[in-house]
Amino acid sequence: MREQPRVRNVAAVAALGESLSDAQRRAFSRARRSRDPRFDGCFFVGVETTGIYCRPICPAPIAKESNVRYYLSAAAAVSEGFRPCLRCRPEAAPGTPAWQGTATTVRRGLQLIGEGALDNDDVEGLATRLGIGERHLRRLFVEHLGASPLQIATTRRLHFARRLLVETELRITDIAFAAGFGSVRRFNAAFRKTYQEAPRELRRRGGSSADGGTTLRLAYRPPFDFPRLLAYLRPRAIPGVEWVGESYARTLPVGDDRVVWLEVGQAKGDALQLTVHDASPEDILPTVRAVRRLFDLDADPGEIARSFAGDALLKELLAVDDGVRVPGAVDPFECAVRVLLGQQVTVKGATTLTGRLVERFGGKTVCAGGRLTHVFPRAEALVEADLGGVGLPKARAQALHALARAVAEGSVDLSPLSDRAQTRRALEAVRGIGPWTADVIALRALHDPDVFPAGDLGLRRAAGAEVSEAQLRRRAEAWAPWRSYAALLLWRAAATESTTN
Repeated sequence: MREQPRVRNVAAVAALGESLSDAQRRAFSRARRSRDPRFDGCFFVGVETTGIYCRPICPAPIAKESNVRYYLSAAAAVSEGFRPCLRCRPEAAPGTPAWQGTATTVRRGLQLIGEGALDNDDVEGLATRLGIGERHLRRLFVEHLGASPLQIATTRRLHFARRLLVETELRITDIAFAAGFGSVRRFNAAFRKTYQEAPRELRRRGGSSADGGTTLRLAYRPPFDFPRLLAYLRPRAIPGVEWVGESYARTLPVGDDRVVWLEVGQAKGDALQLTVHDASPEDILPTVRAVRRLFDLDADPGEIARSFAGDALLKELLAVDDGVRVPGAVDPFECAVRVLLGQQVTVKGATTLTGRLVERFGGKTVCAGGRLTHVFPRAEALVEADLGGVGLPKARAQALHALARAVAEGSVDLSPLSDRAQTRRALEAVRGIGPWTADVIALRALHDPDVFPAGDLGLRRAAGAEVSEAQLRRRAEAWAPWRSYAALLLWRAAATESTTN
């Protein structure tokens, strides 16, 4: 029998043990025994007799309950000395829900770490972003997740590196830097410490497309209606920049002067398949993050449904759309421009305007067999652009200039690491951008899960003809922190009602 793993962080383990209620343990035990995919990535299972930690859907024989420990993060299992399972591959699990059982500060901290906040900054910098002290941030993470912010970030990097080792043909040196490690030596040491073997011992060929693209599986929690998301994106696809058929393809600027193009399709099981073309190793992780935002792959439909269970209207809408996802954006500035151009025009009209903008000011390229020909222009290219031939009203053109200038100068930060509340205030300070526009930009471009534009006529119509804006706003308070999902459900209901009438 294998010796039990050595506990390396007694305080973390004790705090985590206290944070799990009896109800949670019973729920985790049932999920583990039934291999319920809805809980995949929500928690991890450490088996004392093997020293291995697994996903709750692991196909290995089910261990006795007395030999099992439950963890809310993979980093907590690693900190106690458990090694990742080679059968269920914890690194391939959907992202751990940033909201499960955590304080608001920890939720946002997890989201920022997931977006790379600790790739080029330290824990003190992360704490500053969150408006608290470094020691307090560490305490909150240990209390709620059983691991420090740095342990969480390191485990994420190792998980991503292992996926690249197994699923791609990238060189080990490239994988080390693609996963965010500062040196190959540091990567090898961290990998050997966690997996108890060197990266080269795990190397397995396969996963890359014939033309040199890098292919990865992006897991999600079911239910997930990929065709419905494609149906949403198809009429909004920017000619030359995006192409939507049975899959999704687009160009994407990365770094200062590089362009990649990507394809996303349905994979077997609960995952999408992403192929990135013309990418340097350092482009892969940001592209993966961007695609996960676009398709809202880290959402937990079960948690959202439980939050809406007390509202009769939302419960009824969820019965039709139980896997609701909020379409995000791979390029936040592009999304903001599209929202601005889409004011008071049809979807077709907004797509036409955006296409003209790209044709005149976007960078040119040729890829995907000629289906993709342009790259969306950066903010700097639109600051002084002559928009006369695009067909915009004068006020809208002035607003676009103002938005581009604010983004180029940095007064509006649309990056995933931005302070959402501050960015929203900065957006409203831009001439021509009102509360509704700022809300929709926050919902899609900033991927904020808790935005509700109560003044939107479509939302009010779906909620009831007699509902005032103030009444709807008060009612929506009960839907926090998932008001963006409530808004999407109501918009879909309004669109369906409009179509049937």
